[in-house]
Amino acid sequence: MRDRGETLVLLDVRESREWAMSDLPDSVKIPLATLPRSLEKLSKGDEIVVYCRSGARSGNAVQFLRQMGYEKAKNLVGAINMWAERIDPKMPKY
Repeated sequence: MRDRGETLVLLDVRESREWAMSDLPDSVKIPLATLPRSLEKLSKGDEIVVYCRSGARSGNAVQFLRQMGYEKAKNLVGAINMWAERIDPKMPKY
């Protein structure tokens, strides 16, 4: 999506201690546990691509966001570890 120039919001729902291990530039960082009280940081009209370490937390986040009316929320399949494997091999996996 980025390569095609599409506008999107990358939402990182990992914990703060994980952000130092690996990071995607320009991502919005909201830990999953604080997502329900942080919705004002997101727009329902945006394409939101949610990620975590492996995909489980981001899947839960997408389910919650869709219930709250964020119909364009999507899960980054394979999450940050898949990104490190396929897109940026210099990024550490954990």
